[in-house]
Amino acid sequence: MSDNVISEVALRTKGEIYLGIVGAVRSGKSTFIRRFMEAKVLPLIEDQEFYQKIADELPLSGDGKMVMTVEPKFVPSNNFKIEVGESVSCQIRLVDCVGFVMPKASGYLNEDGSNRLVKTPWFQEEIPFEEAAIIGTKKVIESHSNIGIVVTSDGSFGEFERSDYEEVEAKVIEELVTLNKPFIILLNTKNPNSLEVNELVESLSQKYNVSVIAVDVANMDANEVDKILEKALDEFEIAEMNILVPDWFKNLSDNVSYKARFNELIDSTTNGNRKMRDIFSVRDSLASCDIFENVAISDINPGTGVVTFELDVDESVYNDVTLEITGIDISDKASFIDLLQEMVEAKTHYQKIKPAMASLNEVGYGLAIPSQADMVLDKPELIKQNGRYGIKLKATAPAIHMVRVDVETTFEPIIGTEEQSQALINHMNNQFDSDIEEIWNSEIFGRKLSDVMVDGIKAKVYNVPSDVEFKYKESLSKVINDGRGGVIAIIL
Repeated sequence: MSDNVISEVALRTKGEIYLGIVGAVRSGKSTFIRRFMEAKVLPLIEDQEFYQKIADELPLSGDGKMVMTVEPKFVPSNNFKIEVGESVSCQIRLVDCVGFVMPKASGYLNEDGSNRLVKTPWFQEEIPFEEAAIIGTKKVIESHSNIGIVVTSDGSFGEFERSDYEEVEAKVIEELVTLNKPFIILLNTKNPNSLEVNELVESLSQKYNVSVIAVDVANMDANEVDKILEKALDEFEIAEMNILVPDWFKNLSDNVSYKARFNELIDSTTNGNRKMRDIFSVRDSLASCDIFENVAISDINPGTGVVTFELDVDESVYNDVTLEITGIDISDKASFIDLLQEMVEAKTHYQKIKPAMASLNEVGYGLAIPSQADMVLDKPELIKQNGRYGIKLKATAPAIHMVRVDVETTFEPIIGTEEQSQALINHMNNQFDSDIEEIWNSEIFGRKLSDVMVDGIKAKVYNVPSDVEFKYKESLSKVINDGRGGVIAIIL
């Protein structure tokens, strides 16, 4: 358990586990660092000399109002690498901040009331204790840590009340949120399992929207350290979210209603849930949608931040989708086979005219070139040319010509007075720029405008005499077969 947790954290932090321990003074930060190192790091060090060096560097802790940490401290003082399991090595380092000052604490002012000056790693000269606390917290989180651990207290130990910590912890957390670093809150208490503490944990969790753990820091063991690291992992961003759906559903066009609903659901569900601790909330949101028969988390990798969901789509959705796409109910196999055969036939014909359709849409004219299968070969003929003989081979094939003709139609209703007509024109012009569909659906004399216009188009198209259509085809055939680039006159 221990090795697994540290390995996963090491993977997420690229082999460097730097914990920034921040919070108010006298909240138990130094005690946490000491217990963490004693429980999780020192047991992994085999070199006794090095073990003793690290042990000697552990911070002091004590009771009362006196501030013990007077300058930021890195534990251990130098980076060192440890082996975790058989395949993972990482550097572990904790940073002990001075801590944000509470007015009731002592040790940050001199006896005469002047500011106590302290040394920091960031300035050559000494600076006031309180200024060092603020600068140290920012730098530790921003530059010297992967994970922030905010240590606060319920006031069950020492000489401070819970109210003494509240303002300070709010300032620290505000800094952490601004710096956008993952963090958790550690509630240091003598009674981690009491009802009052559990209620406080829930209250803090809701207030700051972050994981909160109650623990007796002074007596913290290895299992509790593991729990803290696991919760810290939950605050990391999800690096990659894989959502697996059946192939047939994945291949649906976005304009199919079910696929559009799916896309909206994914956007709304994942946008606000980007931390590892949100994984199960994402699953529940997906499962609440009636599209899916089952939603399962098939893989969670805290070390890489990759999460994989598998979604099973209800069988009834498949039938509804096929009906929406084809307009045909194919819930039985016989209907499905009939539709397949019709679609294959339609596809065969469409493939012949597909290039012509593309050209028709682009320039208004399209030509479908016949294939060998379309050619009809006549019997060979004997021919004589200038006293010499040969043969004539003739083939005929249907070339499909498509022409886009812009057919015009007009509708000129008599409304009444000039003012009434002008008012209607103004109204329609306003709609023309904003919603032209509204004009098509408007009714004039009890009929939709779109229906009236379609009838006018149909009337003109159907009024072309059949003999004119035949002559047009004949003329085009002569142009293609007999034309030589000269002047061609077409008389209809």
